[in-house]
Amino acid sequence: MERQKIKKSPLQRFKMTLGVLALIIVAACSKVEGNTVQATRGENQEIIQVVTTTGMIADLAQEIGGTEVQVEALMRPGVDPHLFKASQGDIQKLDHADMVFYGGLHLEGKMTEILEKLERHKPTIPVSKDIDQALLRSGEDINGTQFDPHIWFDVKLWISAAGTVRDALVAYDPAHAELYKQNAEAYIGKLNELDAEIKEKINEIPEAGRVLVTAHDAFGYFGDAYGIKVMGLQGISTAAEYGSKDVSKLRDYLVENKIKAVFVESSVPPKAMEAVIAGAKEKGHSVIIGGELYSDSMGEPGSGADTYITMVRHNVNTIVEALK
Repeated sequence: MERQKIKKSPLQRFKMTLGVLALIIVAACSKVEGNTVQATRGENQEIIQVVTTTGMIADLAQEIGGTEVQVEALMRPGVDPHLFKASQGDIQKLDHADMVFYGGLHLEGKMTEILEKLERHKPTIPVSKDIDQALLRSGEDINGTQFDPHIWFDVKLWISAAGTVRDALVAYDPAHAELYKQNAEAYIGKLNELDAEIKEKINEIPEAGRVLVTAHDAFGYFGDAYGIKVMGLQGISTAAEYGSKDVSKLRDYLVENKIKAVFVESSVPPKAMEAVIAGAKEKGHSVIIGGELYSDSMGEPGSGADTYITMVRHNVNTIVEALK
């Protein structure tokens, strides 16, 4: 009797791919220390192939790596990292990369397990790893209580991430250590200027009006760093579902506190905030959408928000113009 062929589902094929990924042979220039690979750049290696998860991290790696790196982000503008699922092509990009940088703190959701396994085979670095846990916000999502991964909204914390990228590149490519240190120093100088600029801009908003209402709780670090009360309809992860009680609670807050503007996010559908606005209108209170903010993703090329610094400036200017 002829054996019947069983067609594997996409999920089964993906799991098989993960199994193969876990068995990747360590590169010739690598050595294993504990469960982590310590690798260095090969003598004949022309350029370092870097893969990152988000665009913000790609921008950071490019700024510090300069001419010695070629950087590619897995997630395109507008993609929500909390819900991102790696494709076969994404796995191949991770396989071919010399170095991988990701957010950590469970920003990448279901991809976290893949990235942690990859650490055993090549330099795979969460850019949040050197931040003092005392500076991290805790939050609750479908995975239980954990740290808030949206560290880029506090420029000072992003400076720490820059130091992590710098140190990883220096360790991998000692021959160009001075270049990476100089690039990092110059970029950190720009970030310190940005931090001061944000504080000055936020002062334009009357204290009573410093309330930022968004689709999900991504701006907590921003609020803590720059003195704004932040409220989100969803939790720190968009994977957590919101319900009618969440909509009603936020609606009532807007009405009671006479909040005039809320904000939508480029990587989150606006439907939820539209429901809140409609609910407030039924209670006789008019609320407008103050603008679109970039939260978990930068803008498209040419958008004026396609680098970390321009993205932050866009957000701050949008918030200030709507609330002042």
